[in-house]
Amino acid sequence: QVQLVESGGGLVQAGGSLRLSCAAPGRTFSRDTMGWFRQPPEKEREFVAAIRWNDGNTYYADSVKGRFTISRDNAKNTVYLQMTTLKPEDTAVYYCAVRVSARSIFDLKGYGFWGQGTQVTVSS
Repeated sequence: QVQLVESGGGLVQAGGSLRLSCAAPGRTFSRDTMGWFRQPPEKEREFVAAIRWNDGNTYYADSVKGRFTISRDNAKNTVYLQMTTLKPEDTAVYYCAVRVSARSIFDLKGYGFWGQGTQVTVSS
């Protein structure tokens, strides 16, 4: 069983930055793909970014390209989401998860072991 723990959320003004972290105590990621997703208020959960642990390839939703960066730290077994130039529409609960199926890397149904989420609120 994998337990993911997200942290780093908070309240920030539009144009500001935050860095989210996702750790998996006791788990070593070597061939996994890790994803970040978000669920805005009263909306469906959506894909944000993903990274393949073995080669570092990254994938982004169009809405965050050029503003968000996903990365990993092998030594700390942690994946990060650096968010810059934040907008009010980025307000959501952010989740990390492990890709567990061969579905599209952008499909949240292909992910499991969801963390508890961390709230990001961007004020205008």
